[in-house]
Amino acid sequence: MTTPVRLFSWHFLAPRYWPVWLGLGAMKGMAALPFRWQLLAGRQIGRWAGKIMRRRRRIAAINLALCFPELSSAQRADLLEEHFAALGIGLFETAMAWWAPDERLYGLARVEGTQYLEQAMARGKGVILLTGHFTTLELGARFITWRHSFHAMYRSHKNSLYEAVMRRERERRSRLPPLPHEDLRGLLRAFKRGRAVWYAPDQNHGLRNSVFVPFFGVPTCTITATSRLAALSGAAVVPYFPRRLSGTAGYEVTILPALENFPSGDVASDTQRINELLEHHIRQAPAQYLWVHRRFKTQPPGSPRIYPL
Repeated sequence: MTTPVRLFSWHFLAPRYWPVWLGLGAMKGMAALPFRWQLLAGRQIGRWAGKIMRRRRRIAAINLALCFPELSSAQRADLLEEHFAALGIGLFETAMAWWAPDERLYGLARVEGTQYLEQAMARGKGVILLTGHFTTLELGARFITWRHSFHAMYRSHKNSLYEAVMRRERERRSRLPPLPHEDLRGLLRAFKRGRAVWYAPDQNHGLRNSVFVPFFGVPTCTITATSRLAALSGAAVVPYFPRRLSGTAGYEVTILPALENFPSGDVASDTQRINELLEHHIRQAPAQYLWVHRRFKTQPPGSPRIYPL
């Protein structure tokens, strides 16, 4: 298992980390604000960021045009604005996930389908908690910890201080250490012990261990790890999806039954099945998906570039 990074280190007192400390301090203060204020401030911050983050705005606009061709230009423009508002709110949601006490959060969330997670855990072979990269990602995971501890799979962050804080807070919240994507032995040990592992396979990891399968009708380079991990470990795949409700109604987390006949023996078919599942739930709250990621960056040989940036 991975060893948590030490947070309080002389290394992190260097001037280059001061802006990160200021940002983390601001986030901790954000977590203490009333929920209504968080929504209002988050929307404004997100919309302001959308005006200055021109490269990310272009990426998101391209993604929306590819995935929602049935929408008019005006409808996609509105969706783009709502997406950046959701990103701004996501800052507050991450702050709440890391630092808000449970007592403040209990009234904000409704978790449905907990019996499916209980049934899968009872098998004793571990569970892959499958979800996608939504703006509510951190907070949705926090709500799941009310039912079960889990390991969170992660990719290393470029800023070592931010990664140290992220790992510490995730471990404190989920009560088990996070696991890096490349630690296959650690993952298999976790499943052997009957533990749950949080996993979101919907980002571009390049051609290695990936196949091209449709995602919103676009051939998309998609990692096959969900199928391969399930085959190696015998772990059940239990999807769950968080969603922020309208106004100040809070959040809903939907846990689905463990996938049947998974893995099927056909890795490409399994991977496409995951993409179809993600797409279905993204369409229920499209503004809350992470459209600023270059999901379609890797293309089949000879194909034109998706992002001319």
